[in-house]
Amino acid sequence: MHVTSQLRLDDNVLERKFTLGEIPGILWTPASASADAPVPLILLGHPPLGLHRMYPRLVARARHAAADGFAAATIELPGSGDRPRRPAAEQARADMRRAVEAGEAVSDEIIDALVLPLVERAVPEWQAALDALLELPEIGGPVGYSGGVISIGVRLARVDPRIVAAGLFAGSFVPRAMYEEARHVTIPLHVLLQWDDEGNDRQAALNLFDAFGSKEKSLHANMGGHAGVPQYAGDSAAQFFTRHLK
Repeated sequence: MHVTSQLRLDDNVLERKFTLGEIPGILWTPASASADAPVPLILLGHPPLGLHRMYPRLVARARHAAADGFAAATIELPGSGDRPRRPAAEQARADMRRAVEAGEAVSDEIIDALVLPLVERAVPEWQAALDALLELPEIGGPVGYSGGVISIGVRLARVDPRIVAAGLFAGSFVPRAMYEEARHVTIPLHVLLQWDDEGNDRQAALNLFDAFGSKEKSLHANMGGHAGVPQYAGDSAAQFFTRHLK
């Protein structure tokens, strides 16, 4: 992991931008983090819109995490930001837009083509980033995953035992293959669902929640669209991570 810049934010949170091979990322650590007092880590998932565009939301989430005593980190997803575009993904995205604009349901074939290759590429990259982050003396685990493309969160929760709790946002398309993977997820889960999310299949989100094999899982549904998440929903998620990472 190569640190390319660092900045002390006004609330004394240290922000470090880094690269891991070709993958850009950002790490935020609270002032309390040190080799003598390592802190847990929350991986901040996000939609494939690019770190530059998502930065205001990500840094806000990271500052909340730091205030609770957690480090937070994120990486650029494949095909996003300045990373090379993937023609198949661009075609799937265009097919999705055409279906939505025509008022048609997005087919399983389009969802699979859009999401599954992203999961296959992104999850090993998240794991490689986690390898590098856990080598830092000021980060000691345990690790949580928060937000982002829900299928990436499902796969990570299934395959990486270092992740002990996940807060998932049911706001993205779910391939049918993810339901079977969800049955093998057993860590504590906090799932957020916006009831009127215009871009989300509510029933698919409910089916996925039902499929999770976790003994501790909670669904937090709020009225409103994709961007209408109330402040108290974020507070509830923060309490979830405090319970399971400290």
